Amino acid sequence: MSVEPGKKAPDFTLANQDGDEVSLSDFKGKHVVLYFYPKDMTPGCTTEACDFRDAQESFSELDAVILGVSPDPASRHQKFIEKHDLPFQLLADEDHKVAEDYGVWKLKKNFGKEYYGIERSTFIIDKEGVLQKEFRKVKVKGHVEEALEFIRENS
Repeated sequence: MSVEPGKKAPDFTLANQDGDEVSLSDFKGKHVVLYFYPKDMTPGCTTEACDFRDAQESFSELDAVILGVSPDPASRHQKFIEKHDLPFQLLADEDHKVAEDYGVWKLKKNFGKEYYGIERSTFIIDKEGVLQKEFRKVKVKGHVEEALEFIRENS
């Protein structure tokens, strides 16, 4: 499956930090900021999550919800949320199926080692479930403002 702007975003159902099932289709009627990140509690991912946290009110004013997705288990998401007071749901994609559906499960290299993992990416999905914008290979600095600005200009 591939995703591309202008087409319906792939629906999915994943467990959130509390173990409750959450589906993309649950948010029909709202904009969805679906962001994929590699790992809870790491420096870049913590910065990104805290940037989204700090902009939460601005996203809410635009009728947008934020959903974070990583391969971490729900229990680790719960600790991450508690430690950083995150006001949005984190979803556990432990078998990385959703990451594969969105094309963000990639072969990566770090210190000469190759492994598969999440390529930091964000998808903006409109109120009808259509993918409006994809940000791939995201650099954390300034990214949340970029996503917010896109929704502001296109809602």
